[in-house]
Amino acid sequence: MVRPSVHPIEAPPLTDNAAILPRQTLKDVQGMPGTIGGFILRFFQFSFSIASLSVMSSTNDFPSVTAFRYLVAAVSLQTLWSLSLAIADIYAILVRRSYRNSRIVRLFSIGDGITSTLTFSSACASAGITVLIGNDLNDCAQNHCSRFETATAMAFMSWFAASPSFFLNFWTLASK
Repeated sequence: MVRPSVHPIEAPPLTDNAAILPRQTLKDVQGMPGTIGGFILRFFQFSFSIASLSVMSSTNDFPSVTAFRYLVAAVSLQTLWSLSLAIADIYAILVRRSYRNSRIVRLFSIGDGITSTLTFSSACASAGITVLIGNDLNDCAQNHCSRFETATAMAFMSWFAASPSFFLNFWTLASK
């Protein structure tokens, strides 16, 4: 009976250029899910949306206007979404893994698209009502115009932070 023999093969030596230059791929772009840049975008989304929610909720007459109620609902959803994905990004950073599963990236992309669209539309509606109250009706003496303007501005800032997350998630999904 013949027994097979194993002959070890040496690995080819690394060239100096490969050791010096790190490889970067499309999946390593900061701002995508599971990166520090992605976590920073989520943190800003969460911070601005919680600020908008807090300022708008501190007024006692926001429920009287539908656009302001819509703003509170949209930034509440944005706050929950951003917080949950920030926790997921922290986990991915701690275990040094990135999100390469297309189903997860698709979920992130769809969720970011929905929440950013809702935040933008509610901020636009609130801005329109704020301009109506302040400039057209000249009724800022009875209303909290500065608080409404601050909450609307924070909602726009949350949208500015959510848009890159959506586009980078969509880009990651499209590049697979």
